[in-house]
Amino acid sequence: MSQNDLAPQKGTVTIALAGALGRMGQALAKTLAGRSDAVVFSRFDRPGATGEGLSERDEALKGADVAIDFTIPEASVALAEYAAAHGGPALVIGSTGFTDEQNARIAQAATKIAIVKSGNYSLGVNMLMGLVRQTAAALPAADWDVEVHEAHHKRKIDAPSGTALMLGQAAADGRGVGLGQVADRGRDGMTGPRKEGAIGFSVVRGGGIIGEHSVIFAGEEEILTLSHSATDRGLFARGAVAAAVWVKGKPPGLYDMQDVLGFAK
Repeated sequence: MSQNDLAPQKGTVTIALAGALGRMGQALAKTLAGRSDAVVFSRFDRPGATGEGLSERDEALKGADVAIDFTIPEASVALAEYAAAHGGPALVIGSTGFTDEQNARIAQAATKIAIVKSGNYSLGVNMLMGLVRQTAAALPAADWDVEVHEAHHKRKIDAPSGTALMLGQAAADGRGVGLGQVADRGRDGMTGPRKEGAIGFSVVRGGGIIGEHSVIFAGEEEILTLSHSATDRGLFARGAVAAAVWVKGKPPGLYDMQDVLGFAK
């Protein structure tokens, strides 16, 4: 008997887990095992993957209220377009490294279904975003340089991280500028002096680092650092499950964790 043959209790959110064999897929399954308001309804991984309780994607999505996806951009886009074409399920997407074209395709899918998409599902990180936005608005760009620093495990394939870009965007929003106009994402060789107003990014990849993020506001005479450290991958899983419970029944639209937590204006 497959997972989606089981009848969940009335009112329980039924969840299809994408990338079920991956590190986040396993963390999500562990988190859901302790919940009464949401259950693992079905599990799927890449095409042809085998394992106990795994279904093919299309079968796994039948009857699920929400699919949670922490895979890769290509798979997330394909999932969003499939769900949009079939009227559901709603999605929670935690993959990072999307191109502008891929983001546009997900936004188009969100005109048909509800999608929560965030580079980070941590409560702490989302609080940090608000602090970064407020600080950037209060400290003049002419006097304070902004640098976003992040560190992750050696298996992470995109850089800067989705969270780092979110924090950079928060700083840019605070200053009322477009991040694409002021981002400095790489330095090598004779780069010359730092440009006024630039928002820099620096990256570390190594070992098993779960996630370290700092936003540095550097003045001539003082330095202010706002930071967040993840010590357990389960914190992202708990946030994603909270998003899945929240998004069930929501109208079509592209939401983020700020919406889920009630921080959105």
